[in-house]
Amino acid sequence: QVQLVESGGGSVQPGGSLTLSCAASTRTFSMYTMGWFRQAPGKEREFVARITRSGGTTNYADSVKGRFTISRNDARMLWLQMYSLKPEDTANYYCAATANYYSDVADYTESRKYDYWGRGTQVTVSS
Repeated sequence: QVQLVESGGGSVQPGGSLTLSCAASTRTFSMYTMGWFRQAPGKEREFVARITRSGGTTNYADSVKGRFTISRNDARMLWLQMYSLKPEDTANYYCAATANYYSDVADYTESRKYDYWGRGTQVTVSS
C-alpha cells in the first residue's frame, strides 16, 4: 500500500507560480511511475504530467507544456512546478503512482492506469 500526500496548493493571480509537492510513504518509491492529474468542478479528471521511475523521461499535457515541470528525487518526493498560471489551471491537483509498465506512453495519461492516489490539493488562479 502506498500513501500519497499532496501539499502546496493555494490561490494565485494569473501569471503567478506555485510548486506542488507529493510525499510518498513507500520505501520502493523508485519502482513507481508517478503522475499529476487535475480535476476542475464539473469536469473529468485529466492528465497533467508523468515522470518515469528513474526520472529520466517526462511527458506533459499540451495545455501545460512549457509552463509546468514535473520532477522527483530518491527521497520519496514528487513535485510539480507551475509557472505562468492561467484561470483555466484552477482545479484540485492529485498525484498518482503506478508500478505497472505500459509500452504505450498514452496509457500513462489515463487515470485508471494508476493504482494509488493522494487526496489532492486545491489550486485557484484568479484575479
